[in-house]
Amino acid sequence: MQNWSLSELDSGERVISERLDHVRSAAVGYWIGAGSRDEEAAEAGVSHFIEHLLFKGTGRYTALEIAEIFDGLGGELNAATSREHTLVYARVPDHHLEVAMDVMGDMVFAPAFEDLDAEREVVLEEIAMYDDAPQELVHDLIAEAIFGDHPLGRPVIGTAEVISTIPRETIARYHGLRYSPGNIVVAAAGNIDHEQVVELVGRALERRTGVAGDVADLLRPPLVQAPPPRLRFLRKDTEQYHVCLGAPGISRSDRRRFAVSLLDAILGGSASSRLFQEIREKRGMAYSVYSFVSQYTDTGQVGVYLGTREENLAEALAIAADQVADLAAGNLGARELERAKENLKGRILLSMESTSTRMNRLGKSLITDSELLSLDRIVAEIDAVEAESVCEIAAALLEPDRLSAACIGPDEERFLAALEPVTPGLARAA
Repeated sequence: MQNWSLSELDSGERVISERLDHVRSAAVGYWIGAGSRDEEAAEAGVSHFIEHLLFKGTGRYTALEIAEIFDGLGGELNAATSREHTLVYARVPDHHLEVAMDVMGDMVFAPAFEDLDAEREVVLEEIAMYDDAPQELVHDLIAEAIFGDHPLGRPVIGTAEVISTIPRETIARYHGLRYSPGNIVVAAAGNIDHEQVVELVGRALERRTGVAGDVADLLRPPLVQAPPPRLRFLRKDTEQYHVCLGAPGISRSDRRRFAVSLLDAILGGSASSRLFQEIREKRGMAYSVYSFVSQYTDTGQVGVYLGTREENLAEALAIAADQVADLAAGNLGARELERAKENLKGRILLSMESTSTRMNRLGKSLITDSELLSLDRIVAEIDAVEAESVCEIAAALLEPDRLSAACIGPDEERFLAALEPVTPGLARAA
């Protein structure tokens, strides 16, 4: 049964909430349809930069006051940027919800955009931190390899070149367009009253500053077709080779998404998964090895990651390819599939004990225009997936000729030699 409430304000902003009488907290999030894929090349990283700047003060609160208020509430305040949206979220004791939303509303709708140069330095340090973390940086390389020059192929965090020079006028203009009420969803979960949340959002809208742009500019150009598979290698004097093999995936509205989630759990998403057992547990060739899945409006991403020393590189890649090929050939037993189903259902059900997770579920569904399924429906959809469907999606998405590759390590020739048996055409083209 539906246990959430939804309202749409005259301004176009949508408010969705779920009341949980058994908790004493409230989680609330402002979801904005502004992510890295919405940026022009000359403003790459501006969504993430704005996320930082929201915390630097408003017309009513300084940056220090924002920090002191939430510390005084005993609450959490944070934000995140992805390829398709920005989220500003908080979790507070239920009796502090009004204060929290008052501050958050100012942050989202009336940021002062002050201390730009100081915050530039913070973001530049964050970019430098990622540059020093090859296990993270390689995921930006695989996105670039898969999506090429499309905005989906750019790092969400931005580049030092853009962040160090982007002017305040460009930032304010982007904020005015993307942070317009019709492009925002407010989601809340916990011991809350829906009408109170709607009222608090309405108050925040009255303090909105900036001029909205043309609504037509909010339309997100679709990815018509991903470019051919490509290879990206970044030479660094690392102890390990950090490798991603990946390909375009499926959109979040694709009915096969439940089969893809099970494929992820079976291939490398759990302690009993094939990659974890074969590469780490049985052979000790990696500390970190896993599969990954991302879904966007019109496409997605699927792949595997492993970090290993040079002497293990070729064999570890071969094992990963063999496990994918084995699944693609239809070799998935009933017991292995059932374990993956119970793992996936259990993780979902346990996560629902968190008000933050419930808020995230509501907000993300609405801001991405995805169907908001009941937990019973989700469980039923997972249970309905057959082994043949998982194997078919493995064969369709992870076919060797579809794979792009990215690597960070000390020797490109060594990597190409290890890659050649896995994706011969890609390695030879390099």
